[in-house]
Amino acid sequence: VWILAVTCVLGFLLAVPLGLAQAAGSFWFAAPAKVFCTVIRGTPLLIQLWLLYYGLGSLFPQYPWIRGSWMWPFLRQAWPYGVLALTLSFAGYEGEVMRGAFAGVPKGQLEAARAFGMSRWKAFRRIWLPQAIYRALPTLTGETVLQLKSTPLVATISVIDIFAVSSKVRQDTYLTYEPLLLLALIYMTITGILVFAFSRIDARIPNKIG
Repeated sequence: VWILAVTCVLGFLLAVPLGLAQAAGSFWFAAPAKVFCTVIRGTPLLIQLWLLYYGLGSLFPQYPWIRGSWMWPFLRQAWPYGVLALTLSFAGYEGEVMRGAFAGVPKGQLEAARAFGMSRWKAFRRIWLPQAIYRALPTLTGETVLQLKSTPLVATISVIDIFAVSSKVRQDTYLTYEPLLLLALIYMTITGILVFAFSRIDARIPNKIG
């Protein structure tokens, strides 16, 4: 659950500038953002996870200045690479969603805001961003649920999550179906909570915007 929460929050914070750069940025901002989203969406998450953990993670021990720094206790563990991979994956998918959401906000509203004397930042904060988030909310709900279903992949790099615990129970007890059925029930429960929470947010946002 904490991996889901952290990666979704960080991924969304990264997705907003990625979507904005593609929707309204210059070529030098839009092109790298587009390439990033295309690469992330076009490659399997498992490969991205292994490239970070087995690729990037294997380079750090070769540098003494990294092994002697404050970062080494974190870089030697597996969970930072899992968090990074899931964060980048969520940002890549949601960045494309935010691009469409930003582009879908009527330009007349932004022009009216400028006519009333709003600065670009104030118009973005009070009009463009809230409406873009509202437009992206249904897709954001689905992406968050998909992110939940992607978290078991961190077990492939030795991170102990609920899927890894279920696998250990199966190995220790030789029970096949019971741990898997319990695992499915837990994921269904978390999914239900997420969908309910987003539906409540969806019901309240129009009142806030209005």
